[in-house]
Amino acid sequence: MQQFDYVIVGGGSAGCVLANRLSADPATTVALLEAGSDGTGLLLRVPVGAVATLPRPLHNWCFESVPQPGLNGRRAYQPRGKTLGGSSAINAMIYTRGHRSDYDHWAALGNPGWSWDDVLPYFRKAEHNERLHDEFHGQGGPLNVADLRTDNPWHANLIEGARQAGFPITDDFNGAEQEGFGLYQVTQKDGERWSAARAYVHPVLADRPNLQVFPETHALRVLFDGKRATGVEVEQKGSVFTVTARRETILSCGALQTPQLLLVSGVGDGAMLQKTGIRLRHHLPGVGRNLQDHLDFTFGHHVPDTALFGLTPPGWLPTLRDVFRYRRERRGRFTSNFAEAGGFLRLTPESPVPEVQLHVVMAVVDDHARKLHLRHGLSCHVCVLRPKSRGTVTVAGGDMREPPVIDPKYLDHPDDIEQMVGGYHLARRLLDAPAIRSRLGRDLFTEGVESEAEVREVIHARAETIYHPVGTCRMGVDDEAVVDPSLRVRGVDGLRVVDASVMPTLVGGNTNAPVIMIAEKAAEMILAGGA
Repeated sequence: MQQFDYVIVGGGSAGCVLANRLSADPATTVALLEAGSDGTGLLLRVPVGAVATLPRPLHNWCFESVPQPGLNGRRAYQPRGKTLGGSSAINAMIYTRGHRSDYDHWAALGNPGWSWDDVLPYFRKAEHNERLHDEFHGQGGPLNVADLRTDNPWHANLIEGARQAGFPITDDFNGAEQEGFGLYQVTQKDGERWSAARAYVHPVLADRPNLQVFPETHALRVLFDGKRATGVEVEQKGSVFTVTARRETILSCGALQTPQLLLVSGVGDGAMLQKTGIRLRHHLPGVGRNLQDHLDFTFGHHVPDTALFGLTPPGWLPTLRDVFRYRRERRGRFTSNFAEAGGFLRLTPESPVPEVQLHVVMAVVDDHARKLHLRHGLSCHVCVLRPKSRGTVTVAGGDMREPPVIDPKYLDHPDDIEQMVGGYHLARRLLDAPAIRSRLGRDLFTEGVESEAEVREVIHARAETIYHPVGTCRMGVDDEAVVDPSLRVRGVDGLRVVDASVMPTLVGGNTNAPVIMIAEKAAEMILAGGA
């Protein structure tokens, strides 16, 4: 048995932030438990290494959903980071925050302290933006945010195409106005991935003996003394032992595994737990409910251009040159996050906020890169930003070593398919712009799709997640809320949740920066005494 003031379960984006901030006082002891590796290695440092980790169980949990009626009965692939840094170590590194109205909506739902004006200081506290210096951006924070260093000539083609399509052009999706098309900023530093582990944990670990990281340590269950959480039972390389918390146990396992850990520990809906044979510790029916995710449709084209990714003989020499360029300058294609450009767009001029997001990828993406296309190509992804469908995370039994039962219920709400159809046409408009259309080759996925019925058919047949699950331990003050606005689990003591699962609703953008913000705010609340 090992004892600490704080035990953080899950070394993803939120867990890394908490480990740094809570251990800043040398008199406070902190344990950070991570089921995966220590977050180091070439694939986790070189940005294009993500292509090796996304489709296979390499720093990746590689979950799958139950069959989805809205996806023609397909199981949806659910990759999640399994290493220190979590999904920030294998994602596309895009730094966006969502729309300010998303956070004002959180506050309006009964979560004081979570409005846009409340959370902006924590975005700024986390951030060091290399280019943008204004009231919306931070300087000196651990999370380095930089412009892309790929120097890809397709950037000019895409910007001109967006202009021809009538889209506004922007150089900052996180400023006064989110709407527009442009190049994404990324969490990189000097051309290398800047995961939450590299930003918050690796730089301080050697100088903080009060911070202990446990890699390859799988949490099995939360331990309780009555209604108070006292720590966790864990397994490390075949040995089972206990890590106890004098002050708090904090769950930061993400929107899929935090509810799973609560459920196998007996915290959740009593009727559901009874069916699985798990002893009820505390009835909290909202655990695992309210799952929301960004569903994504992908257009793909072959393009005879070696500036785009592919595995063809004409591309070998440029790729070899870029190997040496990366080693020398930390620039070029090896710094790519693949999804280099994109935008936030309104479906109608009357829309109060952008409803869809585009990601333009410098390669053909098919089934999360699990189906390889050797030829060079381009993909354009479109997702609905605020889906109305709500899914669940449940468990089949009491073993955390088994995957959670994930049911996102994609396209369950009829409004979601209608918005996806609108987004399909916006993406098609971009691809049909002369600056882009003139360079495209074969249409791989939507050839012959013309009628509205055919558009719906291809969406149901091909849509997939773009990896933003949230909401399964949502904060609030009603009976279905799992945590209160201070992120304390309702009805028990000494237990808090800090990760994407606490979001009441999905933000209109990529979720990594919001999770880091949540953890920055949570750390301040914890250090202030919990309120």
